[in-house]
Amino acid sequence: MRAVIQRAKEAKVTVGGEVVGAIDAGFVVLLGITHEDTEDDAAYLAEKIAHLRVFEDENGKMNRSLLDVGGAVLSVSQFTLYGDCRKGRRPNFMAAAKPDHALPLYEAFNAALRERGVHVETGVFGAMMDVSLTNDGPVTLIIDSSEKPGNR
Repeated sequence: MRAVIQRAKEAKVTVGGEVVGAIDAGFVVLLGITHEDTEDDAAYLAEKIAHLRVFEDENGKMNRSLLDVGGAVLSVSQFTLYGDCRKGRRPNFMAAAKPDHALPLYEAFNAALRERGVHVETGVFGAMMDVSLTNDGPVTLIIDSSEKPGNR
């Protein structure tokens, strides 16, 4: 499971001209899921993201977490995070999980964030979405559950 995390001042996702999810300060999380991912991967990423210390404290140091600042998450499924661009000019998406595997894990990830006290808004799984945000910093990080200690 791969997450691209962008610290945002505000963000929203629109489908068919209708806003389906919006947050004020927090993270926009673009989430990609591959075939081998499990609910353990979803829980690992949720824990990491909820406690990731990238918000400034009173001294201007990135020392506070999403939970510390009362931030929210706008979670957007994005299979293209598993696009392989090494050969040719058209990405290969074979590493991206099919919807029947990915959707339950996307929902498990969002539920795991909520269980940790994070307010979560979402896009629409599998839909064409317009995502807009004001990137704060900018701060953008990538976390991949395959790189966690003791994994695979």
